[in-house]
Parts: sequence; structure tokens; C-alpha cells
Amino acid sequence: MRSNPSLFFLSNLPAPIVSEYFNRIHRMISALDETNFRIIQGIRDCGPRNLQRIARKAKIPYPTVHARVSKLEKEGILRTWASPSYSKIGLIRAAVLLTPTLGMDPVAGEALKIPGYWLRIMRCMGECNGYYSVHAIPEANRSDFQQYLDHLVATNVARDYRIYWLEDQHTSIPNFEYYDTTIGKWRFAWEAWLQQLSNHRLSKPARRELQNLSKPPFDKKDLIILKELMKNARITLADLARTLGTTVPGAKYRFDKIRERDLLQEFVVEFLPYAPEISDLYDVRLDFGNEMSLLSKTNDFLALPFTLHQSRIRGMNSVAARVYLPRGEMSNLYTLLSRLVRNGTLTNFTYLLLDPLSIKAQTFSYEYYDDKEGWHYDNNAYFGTLQNLLTASEGKDIQQAVFKPMSIATTA
Repeated sequence: MRSNPSLFFLSNLPAPIVSEYFNRIHRMISALDETNFRIIQGIRDCGPRNLQRIARKAKIPYPTVHARVSKLEKEGILRTWASPSYSKIGLIRAAVLLTPTLGMDPVAGEALKIPGYWLRIMRCMGECNGYYSVHAIPEANRSDFQQYLDHLVATNVARDYRIYWLEDQHTSIPNFEYYDTTIGKWRFAWEAWLQQLSNHRLSKPARRELQNLSKPPFDKKDLIILKELMKNARITLADLARTLGTTVPGAKYRFDKIRERDLLQEFVVEFLPYAPEISDLYDVRLDFGNEMSLLSKTNDFLALPFTLHQSRIRGMNSVAARVYLPRGEMSNLYTLLSRLVRNGTLTNFTYLLLDPLSIKAQTFSYEYYDDKEGWHYDNNAYFGTLQNLLTASEGKDIQQAVFKPMSIATTA
């Protein structure tokens, strides 16, 4: 099993009653206190696997840290997981914006899953009215994957698509400096952020290391550990040992080697700053005039309290950012980005509204890796599976799109 329910990754939840709707918002707001902020910052600084160390860092008694982390996890407000360094395991992430042919929406959503290397698939509206998906494709098969997407257009599953190849993802936690605990309210300092992002200081482009994968520094068991950490960063070594069929010291040895080889990009700390019932999820692309301008602004944008994560787009002076914002503040974000274009900080921006109740997710496709053969990718097989899907669709065996009741997005 490699399913990976994460932030907004559950769908088809039961419709809430009115009292539960407001109780959930109250629980979210009540979790925003100084003690929890220090714990979350400690998890970000120290990693999520050693609560004793986090307690020392936050200067909070260990029993308090343990109890609060357990409560936040149980209520779906906090979740931690690991993001692999995809480039070091021979994969590259691709963001795909797919516009289905009218009437082919259910087929298009299933077709995106056929190659197997998908991470997330969700409905979107805006720049693209269809599907937004993220895939982790073998680096050697980039052109093959684009050929598969071309085939979706040729077979009338989709009208068109766009693809962006993403570099490593960098995440953040909410910037608690903008939350006033005395009144229980976030402060959105749009004018101050405009000035900060408009500051034209420049940074030199960082040198990028070229990956030599002639002798991969990992094997299938390492990928299994990374897969389990993607589901839960706090999984115990005993559980890892049982999954691998080895001893606890053996599992620890492999885990330590994974860290030493930088196969683990970062630990992701998901902490919802605003209740899902009153917030929206967006994917925003920021275009800069040159690389130095991009590098000077991306850290500032990541530090804003509504930016969850961002990734550079390969071959472009652009960043793809995931934004989570209270619904009433979206017009201010648009104004901020528009003024940044006007003053020359950005050359362009686009945004997509993502449907959190449609999100499906899984870990990377570790099962397609062989220690002798490497990553397996077979477009001929995928074309055959797609044809079977289309045949079933013509025979009305594919479930039609259905209306969904109002639901509460939550975490697992």
C-alpha cells in the first residue's frame, strides 16, 4: 500500500451538520496558541521524530509536547511526512494541467493514473478548467511521458495540456509573527508585503549539483523506507523493520544512510492555519524577468503566512507555489501580484483554484523500481490500458460524474 492522504487529500466525506461545521472551525482556532506555535517551530527545526529534543528546543515539558502533538494529529490539524529528494532517486516531478474534452472528465481523470507515476490528481478551475496533477517520472522517460499526454489529446480524451518540470519542493510552516493570540486573529499586512517583495536586492544564482546516477546510491529497500516516511514521518523504527523484514538496528542503519546520502529532501510539517470551511487552495505561478530576480524573492514569498510550499520550474525563471488563504483575502492576493507586475518585480502570474474535495494522492511509485533494471516505464502497455478504458467508456461502464454534497475537508 502506498496511499498518502495529506492536506486536503480526502474526498467524499459525509455532509456535516451545522453544529459540527462551527465546532470544527472553533477547534482550528483554539489550536492557535503560543505553546502550539513553539512546538510546531520545534518540529520544523528539529524534525518530527524526536519529541524529547523538540521539548528541549521549545522549553516545554515533554509530557505537554507529547499530549499536544497527539491531540493535533488526532484532530487532523497537524501532520508530518517526508519529501524525498526525487532527483537523487532518478525521478523528476511534473505538474500537468489537462483540459478534458467535453464529456470525458471521468475518463481523463482515470487516464492520468495509467502510467502509475502520479502523486496527486485534483480538479481545478481558472487558467485550466480540468485537472491539475503532479507526477514523479523517471528522468530518462520525460519524453515518453509527454508522448503519453500527446496520446490523450490524439484519442480525444483531452483537448490540450501543459506540462511544467519541477525542481525540489521547499515547504514552510505558517509565519506565526502575523497571528495575534490576544484577539485570535491573523494579520494580513498586504502593503508591508508589497514593499518587502518590491525591494530590488539581487542574489547570485546558486550552483546546481549534477546528479551522477550511474551507480545509484539506493536500492529497493531504501525506496520502501522513503515511501513509508512519505505516509508518516513519525513511523517507528520497529514498524519500518517489520515492513522491511529486518531487525530494528538494520532499519536504523538504512534510515541513517538515507539521511547521510541526502535521499530525503525535507520533513514537511502540515499545520492548518485557517479552517478549510472558510479557505481556498490555489496553485500560483510567479514569473520573473531573470534568475537573480527570482532568487531574491522566493524566500520572501515562502515566508508569507499563506504559502504552503513552492518549487522552481525547470527551464523557466518561474516558481510554482501552493497558496492556502481565507476566502475573503483572495482579492488582496490578486492585487498584490498585479502590483508586483506593474512595478517590474514580476513579469506575469497565473493561478488555479484547486478543489480540495477532489484530491487523490499516493506516494511515489517505488514498486516500479528494480535493483538490476532500474525504473520501469512502458508506454506501449499504457496505450493498451488507455484503449481498454476508452472501450469501457463507450460501453458506459465508466461511472459518470456525480454531484457531491457539501463536505468538510480534513486530514488523515
